[in-house]
This record gives sequence, structure tokens and C-alpha cells, in this order.
Amino acid sequence: MGRLFGAKLALARAAGALSRRSGRGGGTTLPGRLLLRMAPDAISRLGTRLPGGSVIVSATNGKTTTARMIAAALAGAGRRPVHNRAGANMTWGVATALPEGSGDEGLVEVDEAWLPRVAAELRPRLIVLANLFRDQLDRYGELEHLADEWAQVVAAGAGSTDFTLNADDPLIADLGRDRDLGRRAGVTYFGIEDPSQALPELQHAFDAKHCRRCGAPYAYERAFVGHLGHYECPSCGADRPVPDVAATRIELQGIRGSRVTVTAGEAEVELRLPLPGLYNVYNALAALAAAMRLEIPLAPAARALESMEAVFGRVETIEVAGKPVSILLIKNPAGANEVLRTLLLEANASHDGGGLDLWVALNDRIADGRDVSWVWDADFELLAGHVRRVVCAGTRAPEMAVRLKYAGVSPDAIAVEEAIDRSLDGAVDKAGGRLFALPTYTALLELRTLLAKRGLARTYWA
Repeated sequence: MGRLFGAKLALARAAGALSRRSGRGGGTTLPGRLLLRMAPDAISRLGTRLPGGSVIVSATNGKTTTARMIAAALAGAGRRPVHNRAGANMTWGVATALPEGSGDEGLVEVDEAWLPRVAAELRPRLIVLANLFRDQLDRYGELEHLADEWAQVVAAGAGSTDFTLNADDPLIADLGRDRDLGRRAGVTYFGIEDPSQALPELQHAFDAKHCRRCGAPYAYERAFVGHLGHYECPSCGADRPVPDVAATRIELQGIRGSRVTVTAGEAEVELRLPLPGLYNVYNALAALAAAMRLEIPLAPAARALESMEAVFGRVETIEVAGKPVSILLIKNPAGANEVLRTLLLEANASHDGGGLDLWVALNDRIADGRDVSWVWDADFELLAGHVRRVVCAGTRAPEMAVRLKYAGVSPDAIAVEEAIDRSLDGAVDKAGGRLFALPTYTALLELRTLLAKRGLARTYWA
């Protein structure tokens, strides 16, 4: 490894340990920032120390959960990957995680804009690409730009990297078409085959409208989440690939999770997934397809997923002042819509008829995206008639209140309090039972830090 590089590693680790001991942070990015400043090639050098190679997971929505699911499958097989489990997914987060672990293979989630750089440095054995949704346009630009960059990643990995791709996302599925030789060597597709879960109509938050090959509008037979569904291009024939790993029957059970029949060739399993929503079904399919690529059979991989715990902020429930607070991250139209669909299931299953108690925290910091106009593309109209009380919090709390008013939530049911701590306490105090907390990303970090300081939850990086 070299004495000089070893000394730089030691210094970076010491900085992380000091950050954790001081209570100023979890040390999830500081060591990597320091290490990359001292050794810009640190990621590639650390990658060569992993004899089992590396797996990269990237997506707009669900990469943290999918990576945790793959980690669970690996752990069930007796393997312990080096993993950026805290979710720090830019270069400095990856450079922090790689020296900290003791495994012989890497598992890293990577921010979609940083995928090309990290993939070029790690040269992974497998890349899992789950979806591309419109998210933070002020940072990432249009979807087609990211898709073009990802296409270059796929081309660069030809012959050395395998890919697990979402057949239901036309932007993702198209990346594997040039690799579809023989038995689609190196490419595994996953998708949903149960038509009962299709939306009654295409959502307003519908992103991939035109074929990347010829520009013609896609024809959709059905859509499940945003633009994820069954589609074809009537002009050039670039239609949805048949998935190798598929959910053939899905029963959504609200916040409790879902029951899913998963098939892969001749194999079939019944999966009891403890995480709610179709978006987590997609996460599970991505993880199962990746596990099979990593030589873990379908059945034991599915068993590992059944014991999954929620990733922080992704449907974890924490008791506050004697009441359960269920936290569901929202950050873009497609993800928010799936959370709203889950809440609608909860409202319809409720026997008291009192309606939902909500805390919605909308921030506009850099990690959230400065442009919060996306809330007008999310279908908050689903909440109309189902809300008992909602407290709007965060830096853009008034805008969130206006959005809910125009969605049909009674103004008498809406309260505005920007401060995270006071708004949460007020929402909990007046909740009739379970409180559903819907924060954007930085609001989630504030919320989890608050709960950790009160001794109600572990720090989010633990």
C-alpha cells in the first residue's frame, strides 16, 4: 500500500474518530474529504485492496434501502462487505467508508451524478441501476443528461462489469440494449408483472415520455410508479425487456409492508417484505437480482430481506411522548406519490374514521434542492378528506401549507410552525394516535438529530 498512503489513511481515520467523539458529526464524510485532498486517487487505490471486487448501487430513489437489502443478503450468506451504510454517497463518503471496513468486497451506494467518477475509479464487478426520476433540477439538470452519462458508464464497463437494470424504467432499460447479445450476457433485468398494481392513469409526475433511440413518444400499457411500467416505442420497437427477476403477485398492506411472489426462471419465492409501498417492492427486486448475480440463490436472499429493518427515515417508527411517529422521507414527486399512496391505504384501513395526523417538513437547502416547485407535481390531492390535522414545518413551511390548501385539505386542519422541534412537539401533542412525519432530506437529518439528542433514537450514522 505504501507508507505514505498508509500515513494519510491513518490521519483521515483519526479525523473521523475525533469528529465522532466531539459529537460534531458522524465522521461519514470528513475523513474522505481529507483523504481525497491528500491522495486524489484514494478510491481506486482502496478498491484494489478488495479481492472480491465491488458493487455499486445508484438511483434517484431507493439506493440507500436497496444497498441495505443487498448487504442483508450478503450477511445471510456469511459475507461482510465494506459498505457506506450511513448513506454518504458522494466521493468523500465512499472514500470514508472503504478504509473503515474489514470485508473483502465493497458495497457502495453512489449519488447519481457521481456515478461516472466512482465507477471509473472502483471498476466494480456489478453496478445496480434502479431508476432515474426528476430530482433537484437545479443540481442535476434534465434526466436525459444523467441517462447519457450513465450510458457512458455502461459502455466503459463492457467485458468487465455486470449490470442489474430496471426493465420498467425506459431510461434504465435502454442502457442494456447494446449488451443484449445471446443470453444478455452481463445484464440482469428486474420488474413488476402484476397488472393489478397499475395506476388508473399516468401521474402528473411522469418523466420519461420519449424514446431515447428515436424520440417518439412511448406507448404505455400500464404504469406503476411514475414512469415505471410496461411500455413500447411504436416507432423503433425499443420496448420493455422481459425481466429475469419479476414480482408476479403483490399485496400491499399499508405501512406494515407487502406480500410478494417473486420468480426468477424456474425459481419462485413468497416474500413477506416488512417495508411498505411499490417503491420498496422495486428496491427488493433490485436487491434480489443483484444477489443472484453475486451467487446468492433467490430463496436465501429473500429470507434475508424479510428481516430487514427500516433505513433511517425510510418508514422507521420512533415513539415520541408515548405516541408512535412513523417517518417517511419525501424528496421528489415520484417518491412523494408513493408515500401518499401508502398513507391512503392507512386512511382507508382506519376504523376510527378520524383521519390522518401529519407533520410535513419542507426545506430548501442545497441537499434538498433550492427549487421546491416539485410539491405542485406531487399528488397531495390524495389526502383530501383524509387529514385530521397537519403541521407544516421547515424553511418553506408556508409554501407547503398553501400546497395542501389547494390540494383540498381544510385550512382549519393546517398549522404552520417552521421550527423543527416546536412543530414536532405540537404535532405529537395534538395527534390522536400515530403521527406520520413526512420530511425532506435535510429536515429528516434535523429530525433524527433532535430525536437522538433526546435519547429516543440512535444517531442516524450509527
